[in-house]
Amino acid sequence: MSYLIGEFECKLDTKGRMMIPSGLKKQLPEAESEGLVINRGFKKYLVIYTKQEWNNKLDELSKLNQYETKSIEFIRYFTRGATELIPDSTGRVNLPQLLLDYAGIKNDVVLTCQLNKIEVWDKATHRAMIDNEPADFASLAEEVMGTKKEAAK
Repeated sequence: MSYLIGEFECKLDTKGRMMIPSGLKKQLPEAESEGLVINRGFKKYLVIYTKQEWNNKLDELSKLNQYETKSIEFIRYFTRGATELIPDSTGRVNLPQLLLDYAGIKNDVVLTCQLNKIEVWDKATHRAMIDNEPADFASLAEEVMGTKKEAAK
């Protein structure tokens, strides 16, 4: 599997359509034929998945116990608002208003590739989040990646 890379700034038109940047489009050759799926993130942003990656997420969810309240709630909230995106002939996708409202996205958008998904942020919200980077990123790296190294032993 290849991973997505890059960060892209976009604008929404008055109908909530966004042009997929060419640098990202090249990384998503299956998007035109299979489509993409957009959904709510865990915080105030959206997430775009390839159709295959979305199906992988649904496979994970299908393994949860459908009789446990927390599992049912998680599935309900995780899939809430999930919408298929099919690029039009000019490469635009229409972002659902319900999801735009959830993420507080107005006009200016930042797309950030995160391994196998694309986060969709309101530009000002993204800037505030990025400006809140830990003062000691090295310590965060050690905490997150160092424990991974320990577990491999």
